[in-house]
Amino acid sequence: MSDANDISGLEAALAERARKLSEEHLANGHQAREWILAETWQRLRIEEEREVLAAKAKAERAYQQRVQAAELNLRAELDCLRWELAGAALAKLNARLSALAADEARYLPLLCDYLRGGAQAIERDELVAQFNARDLQRLQKNWEQYAKETVPGKHLTLSPEPLNSIGGVLIVSADRDIRFDNTFEGRIERLDETLQGAIAERLMPQSGAAANG
Repeated sequence: MSDANDISGLEAALAERARKLSEEHLANGHQAREWILAETWQRLRIEEEREVLAAKAKAERAYQQRVQAAELNLRAELDCLRWELAGAALAKLNARLSALAADEARYLPLLCDYLRGGAQAIERDELVAQFNARDLQRLQKNWEQYAKETVPGKHLTLSPEPLNSIGGVLIVSADRDIRFDNTFEGRIERLDETLQGAIAERLMPQSGAAANG
């Protein structure tokens, strides 16, 4: 009986040991599973955050590109509009100059300045001044006195041939080698780029107003 009891006790001890090892392995396996799942979820979360951040950065770049493209298009349209308005303003210039030339009180002093400036720009003493038909009629009666008072020290001859001009004066040297076009048309041609730039500048919104807008 003693041997049978010993064998039975040994079998029971082995079974208990096997059970404990099995439970231990199961517990370790469950713990390992939980750890693997937690690590996997952590990696997935980090990867998801990276993808979200990358998507946000991509969307922000796309948005900025669209905004920049829209700004460039808007600037181009505004520039085109400004130059159209500048051209329209210049187109009205001839009408304004015609009105100015019809107003003797304002125009004749200006014409005097044009004559003086043109004559002084030519380093010759013998000069010929040419005007349009209306100004020729205005000036020819008292030309000698007018020329002497306007440009003392030089001799100005009044050309009997009228210019096709809105106003102003064309001055040439007596030998026709030098000429100074101080007509409205001549001045506009010389100042064309300056005029367009000045008009465009007036049409351009101020930086402060643009920022506030």
